[in-house]
Amino acid sequence: MSQRSMPYDLPNDPSIRRILIIKWSALGDIAMATCVMEDVARAFPNAQIDLNTLPPWDKLFTGDPRFSNISKINIRAKQGKWAAIWAWMQQVRQQRYDLIVDLQSNDRSRFMLMFLQLTGNATRFLIGNHPSRPYNISGPDMPGDPNPVQRMRAAIKAAGIPVNTARPVLHIPAHNQQHAHELQKKYGLTAGRYAIFYPGCQAAGYLKRWGEDKYAELARQLLISEVDQVVLIGGKDEIEDCRRITELVGAGVVNLCGETEVLDIVPLARDAKYQVGNDTGTAHLAASSSQPMVVVCGPTDPYRVKPQGDNVIAIQADMPCLNCYCKQDCTHHSCMKAVQPEHVIEALHFKDGPVMIIPIPKAQQGLSDS
Repeated sequence: MSQRSMPYDLPNDPSIRRILIIKWSALGDIAMATCVMEDVARAFPNAQIDLNTLPPWDKLFTGDPRFSNISKINIRAKQGKWAAIWAWMQQVRQQRYDLIVDLQSNDRSRFMLMFLQLTGNATRFLIGNHPSRPYNISGPDMPGDPNPVQRMRAAIKAAGIPVNTARPVLHIPAHNQQHAHELQKKYGLTAGRYAIFYPGCQAAGYLKRWGEDKYAELARQLLISEVDQVVLIGGKDEIEDCRRITELVGAGVVNLCGETEVLDIVPLARDAKYQVGNDTGTAHLAASSSQPMVVVCGPTDPYRVKPQGDNVIAIQADMPCLNCYCKQDCTHHSCMKAVQPEHVIEALHFKDGPVMIIPIPKAQQGLSDS
């Protein structure tokens, strides 16, 4: 029987007592991976589970009861990177893990784990998303470019680990819950009576932004009859976007850009009536709530980037150039211009699938617009 077809039932192996989960980056990918982390934690309730990630994402797991130890490695540092990698290898070797679950599974993590294997690391089971060394358990080949969580789930399922967690699971420290409550009280935010917008994204991927004018018009329409307030959340890269939306709409908009820590977002999202955002890590984090969310996609594939959860709908205009993954060279931005506020409102009530594709007549596609 081949390595990949061999049946495994690791949760019923009493010798697995120490487990390491590796997931380095980025915010959205880590948020999605918490679904799989939760499945592993449930499958091994008596094991010591450690997590290895990159700074600053280790802060997402402060006080998380699923993990005994949280370590970070800065493999992107310009100086000291190789020293950090060596220290990581020494640490992993000393812990003598029975199982390593590599949710990163990129060339670097594969190389590091393979080096450990070649230099005497005693880890018996290595789970990864890639069907080759150093992993001895991996999922089946998956056609196309599926959502990363599909690959992660396929890998742990091959180890006999049940896959049951539908959306991200994050444990929110008390101080973040308290800060969210204070913001709600300060701005008069009533549970179930406000919407949250995540209108930005990383500056380098600005073509994934739907645009201030579209968010402003959506806010106006929702404020008429659906909600009492619209809350804007973002970081330093979104300050100007949020300021502009606030200026365009005026009364009813609460601009919290720059006022929230990352984990404040989750309790705020849990009390929102609706959520709307771009393809951004913040939306993946907020998807841990069960409240309806629409993610507007343009240059990125909605089937691949949609946050986890049946409460989330990704929408995209049906354009000839969709899923181009263009970052800087697009002059017309037609895929985002074609999505209208009424499309988003329709999607907020859409129940028939994870992705809603909007048909756009050819005459309205505007591919020649600048």
